[in-house]
Amino acid sequence: MPTYSGISSTAFRHPLDIQAEQTLRSVPGFDLVARKFVEFIYERPRQVFLTGNAIEVGPRQYASIYQIFQEAVRDLDVSSEPILFVSQSPIANAYALGQERPCMVLSSGLLDLMEADQLRSVIAHELGHIKCGHTTLNQMALWAINLVFGLAGATFGLSSLISTGLIAAFYEWLRKAELSADRAALLVTDDLNPILHSMMRVAGGSVRYASELNLEEFIRQSDRYQQLDQDGLNQVYKFLLYNNISEGALSHPFTVERVKYLQDWATSEDYRRIKAGNYPRTNQGAVNVPPRPSDSISATGESEVDRLRREIESLQQAIEDIKRSQG
Repeated sequence: MPTYSGISSTAFRHPLDIQAEQTLRSVPGFDLVARKFVEFIYERPRQVFLTGNAIEVGPRQYASIYQIFQEAVRDLDVSSEPILFVSQSPIANAYALGQERPCMVLSSGLLDLMEADQLRSVIAHELGHIKCGHTTLNQMALWAINLVFGLAGATFGLSSLISTGLIAAFYEWLRKAELSADRAALLVTDDLNPILHSMMRVAGGSVRYASELNLEEFIRQSDRYQQLDQDGLNQVYKFLLYNNISEGALSHPFTVERVKYLQDWATSEDYRRIKAGNYPRTNQGAVNVPPRPSDSISATGESEVDRLRREIESLQQAIEDIKRSQG
């Protein structure tokens, strides 16, 4: 397997991912609030939960999975090594979270469904999210979406986010971020097949009937999906399916659409240059996330962290008051 020492996430990030993130970060104060909120309200409690309710993978716990994980961490040059957990769930799923203390979670259903090379591609995909610094924005997006819909009938001021298109922008970025993570998986595996196999299995795989799955047919299905765009009405349907916010917009691209995006990149000059060792490098550590803002002290003597914690507590109290008034 190739190893990309010092590689920067800018080498493989999809332009649509970058564009969508720039739109989100243009909201005044969004980046600071996102970082602090996730660290103090989401990141730490979630890791406490995982430590108490999942299995932490290591040299003596799921040793073969840990070896695959360590190799992918090395090949994508992610530092420091995230914590890997396995959670008990029949649904095939994986996700990454955290910035100051990044970690990754694999479901037991995923482990049962994937062969070793396919599992490697999934792990590399999630490491791609960490490498690109997606995890903070991802959790902030989900928090904002849940908060807005939880207060849809309240005069709290946040429901107006829907009309401004911010929630639609969140969903759009979530989908585009997956394209960059898919590219990270290709860099680590150096082979399209295990990635496409993993996509096919997540889309509708079966342990019992795994021998009857046909990757070539799945790729042809992807081609047929692309051909649907020849009918303008189908393009409208696709847009509505992706962006039906009132019933829950989609946070991931359609699986067969990801197949096409990744196939195109696998034959691109950008990919060939990276494989040849010609790629942007970073001098700021392997995990490409912005530096943490300093914990400045205000004129009143209150630190930025304390101030934000107080504001969040006030926000949570306001939410509880609204819920009680609607009860």
